[in-house]
Amino acid sequence: MKAIVLKSFGGPESFELSEVPKPVPHAGQILVRVHATSINPLDYQVRRGDYPELVQLPAITGHDVSGVVEAVGPGVTSFSPGDEVWYTPQIFDGSGSYAEYHVAAESIIGKKPASLSHLEAASLSLVGGTVWEALIVRAALRVGESILVHGGAGGVGHVAIQLAKAMGARVFTTVREANFEFARSLGADVPIDYEKEDYVDAIMRETGGRGVDVVFDTIGGDTLSRSPDALAQLGRVVTIVDIAKPQNLIQAWGKNASYHFVFTRQHRGKLDELRALIERGQLRPHVGAVYSLADIPLAHARLESPNNGIRGKIAIAVDRGLIP
Repeated sequence: MKAIVLKSFGGPESFELSEVPKPVPHAGQILVRVHATSINPLDYQVRRGDYPELVQLPAITGHDVSGVVEAVGPGVTSFSPGDEVWYTPQIFDGSGSYAEYHVAAESIIGKKPASLSHLEAASLSLVGGTVWEALIVRAALRVGESILVHGGAGGVGHVAIQLAKAMGARVFTTVREANFEFARSLGADVPIDYEKEDYVDAIMRETGGRGVDVVFDTIGGDTLSRSPDALAQLGRVVTIVDIAKPQNLIQAWGKNASYHFVFTRQHRGKLDELRALIERGQLRPHVGAVYSLADIPLAHARLESPNNGIRGKIAIAVDRGLIP
């Protein structure tokens, strides 16, 4: 089978299109013909060598699968050949999704939402599971609360807006002014142009000085250290990005804030919950660009570029017939 193999840590040129053996499902495993995958910040972090102790080279990376069951191993009861499925491969545990076939445990695979294309489903499995873990499991977002989503036009942020709105929250988000209408179309109540206005000032103005109940940080930099400034009393901060910078813990202490650091876990339950929202019309991923399997290096380079013009996700059509 064809696969994009990471030969060394570095830039996008570190990938190589190769022929590798087709995997075989063992007990409790499913072999999936991959129709689509997508690109996430985690993917280029792995490629450039941010986690060298967790990745053994050469490696097939990638963290989203939408495809069709090709074969099942002994003991599999939930799926049969021909079923359409979606999932996130176990992170840092085995081969990833940049290949024509992938093997995974039955327990982490879900039935693909019928209303989504393979490109759409592959754009949602990792980010959707991450947002569910962050907002529902960890932050315990409730009806009537308020949330600030940093980076609302991005791959994670555009899903977070929709999920928060589905939960009955008032949603603030930081985006460029050019993305205001996109953010509103997702359900954002108040988009904030972070290039023209300090988002803490905007939050305090819009909430009458109270602050928001939850801050969801998808950006990094100083957003996490400044989060307590935008929080209400007993607020919660959730982050999925680098936490190495010094934090504003004195301010957080004064707000009685709680912090949640999220590294998403893979299991079918989250996918089933997301599918229910999709079927009710409350959640849909936005595919901002599509590349072929062979062009994954180009897709990486684009996602890493500042001001790349991408709204939502970059999808990868492993099946070339899916390229628009």
